[in-house]
Amino acid sequence: MSEANRKIVIVALQYSVVVKGIERKLNDAQYETTVLSDSFEKIRDLAGAADLFLLYLPADVLEKIDQLEKLTYICGQVKKSGRNMILIGETKDHGDLQQKQPIINDFAWLDRPIEMDVLQPAIENAIEGKTVTGEKKRVLIVDDDPSYAKMIREWIRDKYQADIVTAGMQAITFLLKNQVDLLLLDYEMPVVNGPQVLEMLRQEPSTAKIPVIFLTGVGTKEAVERVMALKPNGYVLKSTTRENLLKYLQGKLG
Repeated sequence: MSEANRKIVIVALQYSVVVKGIERKLNDAQYETTVLSDSFEKIRDLAGAADLFLLYLPADVLEKIDQLEKLTYICGQVKKSGRNMILIGETKDHGDLQQKQPIINDFAWLDRPIEMDVLQPAIENAIEGKTVTGEKKRVLIVDDDPSYAKMIREWIRDKYQADIVTAGMQAITFLLKNQVDLLLLDYEMPVVNGPQVLEMLRQEPSTAKIPVIFLTGVGTKEAVERVMALKPNGYVLKSTTRENLLKYLQGKLG
């Protein structure tokens, strides 16, 4: 199917000149576009003819309860329709939105400002059921301590795209929907711990080959041996420094 046959619905919580610019660029690229900035209940009606939804998030999306409620509703409606969607938003908002609105993990994410040489391949891949997130390697941080996870994200975000989830099952859901290059996985978590997450990932063909690095707070010989007996791709002590973590990831990802 050529781009001329692709039907894209742009959903905007707030209509703006930026949204208009995206619409114009997509039209220039021979996509057929529809913009929806209100009456979001129309999503399911539009889904029948849509190949993909794009959801453009305003800069203040985290500051307004009504916008978060609309975000949840939109994601729910798109998910029920069986269509795919790409969210476009601020890099700094992604981790917080993942925690407040876990449903966004069912969809691809692109940081803005966005250029067509990134957006167009992302659209084509999303329509084919794949996800792309730009040129940076993608790391998923899984830790039930949000403060620690955010610190790690801040340490590595200049070099890698970093996503956060705070529970083992959230990680499984995220990884079944999104492609990542490496997983930083907390060893000790409530309900579903790191070893259980690793075991589930290794049993699923689509996630079996994702490199998994355990994050552990205990560095004794016995603890390290226990971690490595599970055959992850490595481990990092939580007491490590930013410099050492980046050097370690550089050796794994480049």
